[in-house]
Amino acid sequence: MRGGRDVAAVTDATFRLHRGECLALVGESGCGKSVLASALLGLLPGNAVTRGRALLGDLDLLTADERTLARTVRGRRIGLVPQSPAAHLTPVRTVRAQLEETVRELTGVRGSGLRAAAEAAAERAAFPADHLDRYPHQLSGGLAQRATTALALVGDAPLLLADEPTTGLDRDLVDRTADELRRHVDAGHALLMITHDLAAAERIADRVAVMYAGRIVELVDAAGFFGTPGPRHPYARGLLDALPERAFTPVPGMPVELTDLPPGCAFAARCARATAACAQRPAVTDGVACHHPHRDESESPRA
Repeated sequence: MRGGRDVAAVTDATFRLHRGECLALVGESGCGKSVLASALLGLLPGNAVTRGRALLGDLDLLTADERTLARTVRGRRIGLVPQSPAAHLTPVRTVRAQLEETVRELTGVRGSGLRAAAEAAAERAAFPADHLDRYPHQLSGGLAQRATTALALVGDAPLLLADEPTTGLDRDLVDRTADELRRHVDAGHALLMITHDLAAAERIADRVAVMYAGRIVELVDAAGFFGTPGPRHPYARGLLDALPERAFTPVPGMPVELTDLPPGCAFAARCARATAACAQRPAVTDGVACHHPHRDESESPRA
């Protein structure tokens, strides 16, 4: 709820995520990606209402109580790389102390092996050993990001939620972080990566889900999304065309406000392919929610 009005932050989000698979969730800021991750972890505000099911094995995350989420899910069955890393680090404890505590709680390592295990976790996330004894306020944004990534990887959780895991990193570190996340996936874990970085998504994703105005408008194999035939939804194609190495053409207009969604297609006002049919909400057909999806890579937009 915002300003006394109900806001449908996420609707019709339907997907399966398997072990050994990375699903990249992409879209502009404010489209609902982080809200979806918060819902899965039970971290939504108290006035939020959830409907539907989110099954992790036989556990429905949307109906699980806080005790279950805190004791058996967060960190153990679901690891989180948060969007705002500094807010998730304890300000009065060093990175080393936080890593050692997490290793001890999630893996049971004690004694002399604890220090080595914490340093190994830091190395996985490319966190420099000579910064382990620093406090969070002494870290740059990129270092804080790497510290939270190290913490998230400690427990080898079956599912990892990575919310903008490459923010604040230079290109080399983006690639190294993406490769480490891919190794986590290849070890048999599932990864939901929320990202604006389409290059990182292309590097490690198996499938791509495109979200617009709180709805997944396209769900497709990564190879087809980044290669041939390319995205079919006009918004998804616009995201790719905005990349410097492609057309470098931004998606026209501004994202629709979630408090003022139209009854039909939420993207219609920004879409060159829109027709009168778009006044009706499009159903999802073959993984795409669009009345006029692209059919092949060479097809030109409708007039």
